[in-house]
Amino acid sequence: MTNAVEMTAISPSSSKLARFQALFSRLWPTVFAYSGVLIVAILIMKLPNAKDYVGPDNDDGMRLVEVRDLLGGQNWFDLMQYRLGVDGTMMHWSRLIDLPIASLIKFFGLFLSGERAEAVALAIWPVSLVVPLMLAMAIAGRRIGGALAMHISLGLTFLTTIISGRFLPGAIDHHNAQQALVAMMAAMLLDDKYRARSFAVAGFCAAVAIAIGAETTPAVASVCIIVAVAWAWHGEVYAAAAKAFGLSLALFISILFFGTIPPSLYSAVTCDNLSLGFYSLSAIGGGLLFVAAVFTSSMSRRRRFIVLAGIGAGVAISAVLIAPQCLHNPLSDLDPMLVELWLSRVSEAQSFIALSHTEPYTLGAFYATGIFAIAACLFRILQRDRVEIHLILLFLIAVSWAIALVQVRGAPFSNILAALPLALLIIDVRKVSNADRESVAAALCFILVVLGSVPAIWAVSADLIALPKNEAVQADGEAKAAENMAACRSKEAIAPLNNLPTGMVVASLELGVPILRFSGQHILTAPYHRNQRGMLTELHIGLAEPKEAEAFMRGAGVTAVAFCNEDPSTEQLAKLKPDGLYAQLAKGNVPNYLQPYAKAEGVQYFLFKPVD
Repeated sequence: MTNAVEMTAISPSSSKLARFQALFSRLWPTVFAYSGVLIVAILIMKLPNAKDYVGPDNDDGMRLVEVRDLLGGQNWFDLMQYRLGVDGTMMHWSRLIDLPIASLIKFFGLFLSGERAEAVALAIWPVSLVVPLMLAMAIAGRRIGGALAMHISLGLTFLTTIISGRFLPGAIDHHNAQQALVAMMAAMLLDDKYRARSFAVAGFCAAVAIAIGAETTPAVASVCIIVAVAWAWHGEVYAAAAKAFGLSLALFISILFFGTIPPSLYSAVTCDNLSLGFYSLSAIGGGLLFVAAVFTSSMSRRRRFIVLAGIGAGVAISAVLIAPQCLHNPLSDLDPMLVELWLSRVSEAQSFIALSHTEPYTLGAFYATGIFAIAACLFRILQRDRVEIHLILLFLIAVSWAIALVQVRGAPFSNILAALPLALLIIDVRKVSNADRESVAAALCFILVVLGSVPAIWAVSADLIALPKNEAVQADGEAKAAENMAACRSKEAIAPLNNLPTGMVVASLELGVPILRFSGQHILTAPYHRNQRGMLTELHIGLAEPKEAEAFMRGAGVTAVAFCNEDPSTEQLAKLKPDGLYAQLAKGNVPNYLQPYAKAEGVQYFLFKPVD
């Protein structure tokens, strides 16, 4: 009788716990729970101290300029930025990101004024991408290790995402969407039942990723190689997956090519965006894989690999014939002066070697988690433990990690994907620790594995290492300089330019995008590689002696000079050429052909060049 009473008393709470556990072993409730908490955390971190509704990166501001142009009537197929550069600059970004942002602004514009509608739209778009990212990682974790691996993968992704800055309100460049697409491709490849629908989704994501930007091309190529090799290895059991992937990739890349590229550029080959080169290689490769899977899946493994070699040769020959210029880094064609004075100083373009010399304490945040995951995959493969899963993850992570060695922009992809093999490792180390609760070594090992799996831990450690104990004055000075630079880029500082006739403004790389955003003026330069002529002209103006600089400005049709002494690129040019125009302006030596026009807090001068 007592036992019955006790069971009755315990039953309701036990039942509630069981229902709770059952609920969060399911996919969608778990995704929404983690996504909701992450979005709330991001908003709490960002909004109270936000001074602008646009992200701090130049690309965020430039994306807004593009979206405004689209909403202002610029043609869908017209990607020319008419106010950038000497004769305008054809941008390499995709309308696929402009479209949802423009739609949100249009929608909220029904209820809110212009800037408020923009602010709400720019807050919603980045944080909304948290959901597909978390969905992808939940699917992947669940497929490789059940509910527990799903939760650990989501937890690691949560900690990685919350410090990345890519999903903060105002971060409207395309990197956040690319991370979600790469994660979803990985999740689809981890379907151990080789279901056609999973691989059709992977093909679709691959096509969209290519259309959005060239940064994901290595990841997409990795996915294509994995599917093709898996088909050649497995044969008929993998045929439906290979057919679905190949057909989906070929179909959707065709839709996106003809839906976003103007007919006048169908035959053009560019290596930094979707063009004939990337389109033809994707369509040919996907189409050949589909045909091979239809007609040769029943052949022997040896013959399938011969067929696969033929497909590879066909794609390689197509690349050489159609887009030979894309077989090397397109940025290697930059003028050496731009490489030295601009590209080599772009943070996301830094290599492992460059960082090891300038900021060695940051290497852990970019590389440690990835190499940890690679080691975990190799160990599992050698132990014959879930070999196919770890081979897939090894290849995807290793490619992104290798790209990060050349340009650190590849690190976010390897850090996100690293959560998957490390989730499995954490589960197994946890089992060992739980089996021997008295062992301090086992507990310590578990703690270290968990901490090593979180890029945020490495980032925080880097900040602590970099924190100078005896340079508080220097830190205050740098903070003041950053505050002044922000003032230079502000709407209030740039506003006086709106009182001038529309013309060409020369300013530093960092001031270009804010001037485009806050004024109707043309700008000579902004940090975009397709505007080489404008970038070089601005550099020559800043470095030239004042008299020679006047000739450069007249040649470029410059009508105004916007100068900020706290701008890093301006300081760089002033140090490089002490007798140059920027150095003289920094000292207060204004040449007689420039008339001081306006001054704002944090801005030394806005200088107007009178028209003769």
